[in-house]
Amino acid sequence: MQEFIYYNPKGIEFPLSQSILVTDKLLEESDYVVSNTKDIKAEIIADEIDFYINNSKDSLSSKIKNVEKLYELNATRFDLAQDIVFSQNISNKVLLICDKEQKTEILKLIDSKEFDLFSVNEDIIKNVEGHIGNLTVTVDDEGKDVELKVDQIIWFDEKELGMKQSGCFDPLKSSVDDVLSQIRANITNFEYKKFTTYDKTICQYHERREEICGKCAEVCPTVAIVKNDEEKHLEFSQIDCHGCGGCVSVCPSGAIDYAPANKEAMFEMSKFYREQIPLIIPEKMNVSEIAIELKENVLPLKIEGEKYLHEGTLLTLLQESGSQVVFYTDFLSKGTKDSISILNQVYQAKYKKDAVLLAMNEDELKDALEEVDFIEGSRYLVNQDDTRKREVFAIRLSHIVGNDDLGTVTTGEHVHYAKVNVNESNCTLCLSCVGACNVNALIADTSDNTLRLNPSLCTSCGYCEVSCPEKDCLTIERDVIHLNPTWFKEEILAQDTLFACVECGKEFATTKAIEKIASIMAPLFKSDPIKERTLYCCEDCKPKIMMESYMKNRDNYNNAVGV
Repeated sequence: MQEFIYYNPKGIEFPLSQSILVTDKLLEESDYVVSNTKDIKAEIIADEIDFYINNSKDSLSSKIKNVEKLYELNATRFDLAQDIVFSQNISNKVLLICDKEQKTEILKLIDSKEFDLFSVNEDIIKNVEGHIGNLTVTVDDEGKDVELKVDQIIWFDEKELGMKQSGCFDPLKSSVDDVLSQIRANITNFEYKKFTTYDKTICQYHERREEICGKCAEVCPTVAIVKNDEEKHLEFSQIDCHGCGGCVSVCPSGAIDYAPANKEAMFEMSKFYREQIPLIIPEKMNVSEIAIELKENVLPLKIEGEKYLHEGTLLTLLQESGSQVVFYTDFLSKGTKDSISILNQVYQAKYKKDAVLLAMNEDELKDALEEVDFIEGSRYLVNQDDTRKREVFAIRLSHIVGNDDLGTVTTGEHVHYAKVNVNESNCTLCLSCVGACNVNALIADTSDNTLRLNPSLCTSCGYCEVSCPEKDCLTIERDVIHLNPTWFKEEILAQDTLFACVECGKEFATTKAIEKIASIMAPLFKSDPIKERTLYCCEDCKPKIMMESYMKNRDNYNNAVGV
C-alpha cells in the first residue's frame, strides 16, 4: 500500500516517483501518511509540495527528485514525532461574559437548548483557573466568592485572566459566528497534542536550592508551563499549550524539546537538504498563498511551531546543507532571535556572510531568495545521535573555528554562554561546583586531581557560583563565546596533591582541603595534641587514635589512684 499521495484535479505536467500515487480524483480511501493537500486525508498535509512545484526554477529532473524528497522528509517527521494526540470530554456548559446587548446577540444565534448557558458581567470576575472542559471561574456574588464550573467561556473583549487559559474565546478577535462554530466543534470532538517533552535530570530549575533558571515559564504565553517555586518543579499542561515552541529555544540545557520535530528529527530532516538551499516557513505563514520565484536548489522546509528553532538545530541545517538559510516569518521568538544573532556573528567572522537571512514580509523574502547561496567550505557532516543540545552546537561550532582565532561572539538576553573562572589559590577542590553542573561543563579528573572546564558546554546558569563555599574563588564571565580552539577543550581550573594520612599513609583528601580545616580547627585543639593530630588522619585512623588516647589516659588515671 502506498503512503504518499498527490492530488490535483488539473493533473501534473511531469511524472512523479512510483512511490507517490498521483490522482486527479478525490478518493474515498484515506489511509495515507503524506498528502499534498487537505482535500485528501493524511497524517501529514505537506502543502509546501505544491508551493515548490508551482514556484521552483529547478530543472524537470531535479523537481521529480525533490518532490519525492519532500514526501520522504515528511514521512521521517511523522516517524520520529512524539506528539501523541489526546482527547478531552467537553460538555455544553458555557459561560458568557458580556453586556446585555452582546448577550442578546448571542441568544439570537443559538437554540435555547443547545447550551447550558450562564451569563455574568465582567466586573464580578475574580479569577479563572483550569482548562477547556474543566474551567473554574470565581465571581464576586455580593461579597462572597462563588465558583462556577464550566467547560468553555465566551468572553467579549477578553482580559488577561482568560487569555492564558484554553477554552476561552473572544468574539471581538474574530466574529460571533466563528466563536460559536468553534464552541460547537469542541463539544463534538476536542483533541489536543503533546507539544513538548521534558527531561528533569538536566533541567536547570528542577529541585535547585535557588532559582537560577525558569526561562521556559517566562516566555510561555499560556499556563502550559508554570513554576512550583515551593518544590522547584515545573508543571506542564499540554492541553493549554499552543505548540509555539518558544520554551524550547530558550531552554539552555535541552531539557525541553519539541515533540512534533525534536532534536533527532530535525537532524534527520536536515539530511534531506544536502546540496539544497533551505527555506524555512512556519505553518502559520500559509505557504499555499505565497507566489514567489524560487531559484534553483531552493527547497522549502515547513515547520509547525515558529519559535522552537535554536542555535543547535539551525547550525545543523546550515552545515548539512552547506548553504545559508532563509527564514520567512512575521514573528521572531526571543530564543530564536538570539540564536540567529549568535550564528550570524559566527558566520560573519568565518565566512563574511550571514548564516540566516530573515524575511518578515514578501518583499524581504524576495530579496533574501535572490541573495541566499551556498557557502564554500561550510558543509560539515557529523553523527550527532544521542548528543545533548549544547554538545551538538559545540561539536559543530568547533569545526567552524578549527585552528583559527575568530574573535569573540556576544550572546543575548535569552540564550546564554559563559566561561567559568577559578581563583586556584582559594579553591580546595571540594567539587561542589561539579555536583552543581548538570551539563558536564565542569568535571573532576581523579587521574591528576584536577577541576576542569569545557567552556563550550557552559550555559551560564550560575549554580556553580551559588554552590561554591569558598570566598573569592569562582566567578563567571557571562554572555560570551571565544571563537578559538581552547574554547572547546578541557581547561584545568585548579589542581592539588592528595594528602596522606599521618597514621597509615592512605591518601584521603586534597592537601588544600586538609590545610583549610586545620587552619580553622587547630587553634581550638592546641591544648590536646591527639585531637590536633586527628585533623591529619583519614576516617579510619581518626577514631582509632582517639580511642588509643582514651585508653592510655584511663590506665594512667587508674594507676595514679591505685585502682
